[in-house]
Parts: sequence; structure tokens; C-alpha cells
Amino acid sequence: MDNQQTARDILNRVGGRENILSVMHCATRLRFRLRAREKADAEALKQHPGVIMVVESGGQFQVVIGNHVGDVYQALVQQAGLGENSAAPPDEGAAQQNLFSRFIDVISGIFTPVIGLMAASGILKGLLALALVCGMLEESSGTYQILFAAGDAMFTFLPLILGYTAGKKFGGSPFVTMAIGGALMHPLMLAAFQAESSGDAAPFTFLGLPVTLINYSGSVIPILFAAWVSCWLEKRLYPRLHSSIRNFGTPLLCLMITVPLTFLLIGPAATWLSQQLAHGFQAIYIFAPWLAGAVMGALWQVCVIFGLHWGLVPLMMNNLSVLGHDTLMPLVVPAVLGQAGAALGMFLLSREPRMRALSGSAFTAALFGITEPAVYGVTLPARRPFIFGCLGGALGSAVMGFYQTNAFSFGFASIFTFAQIIPPGGIDRTVWAGVGGSLLALLFAAVMTRLFGVPRTAADAPVPAEASPAAPAGTPASGETLLSPMSGALVALEQVPDKTFASGLLGKGVAIVPEEGRVTSPVDGEIASVFATRHAIGIASAGGSEILIHVGIDTVKLDGHYFTAHVKAGDRVAAGDLLLTFDRQAITAAGYDLTTPMLVSNSDDFTDVLCAPGARTLGQTPLLTVIH
Repeated sequence: MDNQQTARDILNRVGGRENILSVMHCATRLRFRLRAREKADAEALKQHPGVIMVVESGGQFQVVIGNHVGDVYQALVQQAGLGENSAAPPDEGAAQQNLFSRFIDVISGIFTPVIGLMAASGILKGLLALALVCGMLEESSGTYQILFAAGDAMFTFLPLILGYTAGKKFGGSPFVTMAIGGALMHPLMLAAFQAESSGDAAPFTFLGLPVTLINYSGSVIPILFAAWVSCWLEKRLYPRLHSSIRNFGTPLLCLMITVPLTFLLIGPAATWLSQQLAHGFQAIYIFAPWLAGAVMGALWQVCVIFGLHWGLVPLMMNNLSVLGHDTLMPLVVPAVLGQAGAALGMFLLSREPRMRALSGSAFTAALFGITEPAVYGVTLPARRPFIFGCLGGALGSAVMGFYQTNAFSFGFASIFTFAQIIPPGGIDRTVWAGVGGSLLALLFAAVMTRLFGVPRTAADAPVPAEASPAAPAGTPASGETLLSPMSGALVALEQVPDKTFASGLLGKGVAIVPEEGRVTSPVDGEIASVFATRHAIGIASAGGSEILIHVGIDTVKLDGHYFTAHVKAGDRVAAGDLLLTFDRQAITAAGYDLTTPMLVSNSDDFTDVLCAPGARTLGQTPLLTVIH
């Protein structure tokens, strides 16, 4: 779909610019903080062809878009007038969130802007390790050192980078907090640390107070605490200083107070906390590594669905900083490849072109660490494949945990992680365990999904007598018959000139090229939704089907012109009742295709949805049969 139109629709459905406290994006989703959640229309967004799913978790209203989320984000920010500094301060609306939700929101806000760079840097370091093992590069060569500097710079100067993102998230000046991060790893401080470590220097003090010198390169937690203190000070100092000096006086006082306080108290305390977290996790992991792996492999994708996985990202990075390696991130790889395997199983199982196309592309994306298309579009709607993916992840991660596979750089869990688990000494059994566990997860999920992923259906069986064209509308024992909402030529769904409908992502059904400008109810039921632009309507039938009738392709752009709604959400309707009228000639003259998809949007809840044979349909004659 057009990114500008998608962004415009999302902006309207979340309650408009005035309802947005802040918005950011990660690999596949827009993450909103809203002033009033009740103003957002999650159900309408779920039905939007440019939206995969809507998730509310961690105090965030998350709209899953897919791999092109960055383009939609840029369009949305431009349309809403959200500039670099236009997001509301984090204190606003915080009372609506519990402590855990605020923690997830803060962590995701700090790490999301740099997660792509982190992944790229980690992959580059992993590929360099692989090149050394294979003899393709020498550690002393200029080629290796330049590429290593490119991959390692992100992690070496991590306090500097996180100082900037933390300053933005905490609502202060990001350049002040970035300078604090720079002070932590200034060459003078590193030289003093090395001199004190070697015993060649007198005790280091500040105004007579002893300073515990620590190498903060690559650290995570100290700069987060220091940035929070600086931003807290800034908000209180700025309004109290005279306007003639506040622009330089505020950052001056923040630096003069926060930097010494960090070296004296915040840094050592945060470092101690970092060490306790790392060693505490390591103690649990060593106690039963296979069990830790099984739990992580089984539950990781559940955490991803709700956006809770961000709470573990700092722990992974902290492990790398404190221990020099991380045992948590490798355990995620089988969980990711388990969903990839489930998508592959659906690709092998399905005979429908749209499902094969969707599952095939989702499988490819999951191999590279992006599982949302597979989870939301393929495995979770079918239920069993998602469970098989989680079970495969548990088995593979248990193998990894048993052999204690480590990662030596941070990155997305994907097939590239295989290069990141190579230890400095070269390939050993932990690497083979990582590869083997990941392949086990993928193959288990693929095979189980192929064999048992979808219950046996009546897809190839003839339509039962109760659901034949002669049967009346209703809910017979074998299914529910949906009447045609209009007269016209039938078009197979995969031939609809809109990829979202043709892919089957929104459900199974058929399309009609209308011969009249009327839409009547295909069932007895309740109006679930009437789009604001009146070009589409949702109906919940008495038999449990959720039906979407979408008049035309891209007709949302008409903004309601030429459409008239005769019902509203919540109205009870009977089969044959008039729902919509529209001006066929005017819409066609405006250049729009009137092909009208009629979908059962919850078709995954049923065995199958069958279409009546023929090239044409008449209004109020049987059109679709939902097999229970």
C-alpha cells in the first residue's frame, strides 16, 4: 500500500496528533505512547490492509507494519508534525503506566534507535571471527584491524551512544548526557585506571574523596543511571536560572554535578549492580543450563508478541560487558528458527497460492531474525504451528544450554549468530551445539507443522447438502451459508489487484465486480464496524463468522465521497437488509476499481471457507459456506 495513506490512516485511528505522547519504531512495528488509550481504534487498525497486527503491552500501543515500518514511520512523523524535539516528556502520561510497563517503555526507547547498528556491528565482528578461523584474514593485517574497528566501535563507545539515546528518552538534553558518557571513557580516565591497576599511581581522589576507577568502555547500566540523574537535574535547574544564563548554565551545572557524582557513587554502584546481575544470571544458568535454555526457547516468541523481550536486552549487553560473553542471546536463536521452521512447514503443507506466498516470504524474513510476519501472518493464526515453533525452540535451546554455547558480540538472533558464537580459540563443540540446536528447532517445527499443523479439512470434499445452493441461510450442523451482498461477476481472491487481499492475510473469501450500487447483509447478525470512509463494513454473524465487505480497491482515498451508510456499529441486521449504497459511475469515473472482496476475517477459526461455483452471483443467493 501507499505509505503516505497507511500513515494517514494509522494517525487517524490512534486518535490524531493530539493523542500521541511519543512514537518510535523498531524492526517491524510502530510503538506509540498515547494520552488516552480509549481514543485509539485497535479493531479498525487490525482490519487495515497495511497493518499486520495491533499489540498493547508494556504501556505501548504497538502497530505491527512489517519490514517497511521505517517508511511508514517517516510518513507519519511528517504528517503529524512530530519533529526531533516534539515528543512529549516522559513524565506526561506516566501515571497511567505501572512500574513494569514504564521499565519496558524506557528500555525500548533507549535501545530501539540503535538496535540495527548493534546488530550490524555484532554480525561484522562475528564474520571477522569466522574469517580468522578459516584463515581468510590475519589478525595483524590492516584489513582485519580496520574492519574490526568498524565493528567494535559501537561497543567500545557504548556509553557515548547510550548517553545520547537515554538523554532523549529521559526528556533532557541528549548532548549533555552524551558528554557524560564521553567523560566516563575519556583517555585521561582510562590512563588513570590503567595506572592504578598496575600499582604505578597514587590513589585517585576528587576534592579529597577517594574515587574508585573503573573501565567504563562497553558498559551499559552506569550511563543509564547517570543520564537519568542529569535529566532530573536539568528539569529543575532550567526554570530556576535567569534567562540570560540558563542556556549554558544548565548544562554547566549538570556536567559539574553529574560527572563527579558518577565517578564517586553512581558508576561504582551501577557497576556493582551490573556484576551482580551478570553473576546472578550465570549462577542460575550454570545450575541447570538445559532447563534455562528450554524455558527461554519456549517463551521468547511469547515475549516478542507482547514486546516484553526488550527487558532482556540490557541483560544480554551487560553480560557481554561484565563477562566478555553472553549465554542468553544464543538461546534465542532456536526460538527464532523454530518459527521459521513452522512457516516453512505451512509453505509445504498449504496448497493455496496466497498462503504459500505469505509463508514463503515469512520463512525468509525469520531466517534473518524478523519473526513478526511469520508469527502474526502464518503460525499464530493457525495456532498449532506456533506451538510447534515454540516446542522446537525449547528443544534446540535446551541443546544449546546443555553445551553452554556463548555469544561474543551482540546482535539480532538469526542465522548470522552462528558467526558470533565462535570463541576466540576457534570452532569447538559449543559452536556445533549452537548450529545443531538451531537446525533441530527448525526441522522439528517444519516437520510437525507439515504433518499435524492444520486439522484435516473438508477442503477437497463436496459441499454438504445442508450448505448447497438450495439450502436456506442459517447455521446448519456442518457450517454457515453466507449470501451474496450484491449481484455481479465473481473474481477469485488471488486475482484481486491488491496484494493484501490476494495474499489471504485478511481471510478467505471471494470478490465481486458489482452490477449495482447496493450492499445488503449476507447474514443475520450485528454490525461490528462501519469505516469512517463508509467504503467498508464489518459484520459479526449469528453463526460466529466475522465478515468484511470492502467496496472497491483503494477507495479509502475517496474519503467517503460517493458512499452512504444505512447502518451503524451495533445495529442488528437480518439477511437482505440494506447496508451501504454507492455511486458506481462516479467511483469508476474517478479511476477506481470497484472489485469488492467479501472475506471471512476469522477464517482460521474454521475448517474452511468454500465458494459457490460459477462465474456470476446474484444478490441474496448462497455465495460462501463456512465449514465448522
